[in-house]
Amino acid sequence: MMFDQKPWLRGIAACAALALLPIPQALAAQSPGQQPNQETDHLVSPTALQSAAADASRTAQQNRDTLDRFFSSGKATKALEASHMNPQQVRSAVAALNDRELAQLATRASKAQSDFAAGRLDDRDLLIILVAIAALILIIVAVR
Repeated sequence: MMFDQKPWLRGIAACAALALLPIPQALAAQSPGQQPNQETDHLVSPTALQSAAADASRTAQQNRDTLDRFFSSGKATKALEASHMNPQQVRSAVAALNDRELAQLATRASKAQSDFAAGRLDDRDLLIILVAIAALILIIVAVR
């Protein structure tokens, strides 16, 4: 019985050749004693991340304030009560919204207030928008 050794030799030679290929520097693991280089290890600097987080927090607070002013007016309170909604519950539900929902609703509330101030909306239209936004907030919070 004759055993052909050529395929085995080719396989061993191929594995040895692959082992000798250089590993790219970006893929090489950091050795245990090596200190990390902050400029190359991070795509975004920690300062930029802190600044972005502070900006996002500031924007979210401004959006909450916009909605709070929108729902705190006398007309808004009367409209919500007439629609059998608790104004305090609506204002507290605003805190449960995520940043995207908060931004969308604050934009709608600001647009409705500016349209009302410019005379493009009357009291009735503003109250309908107000009740619709409040109902949307309560639905979003209830679904979660």
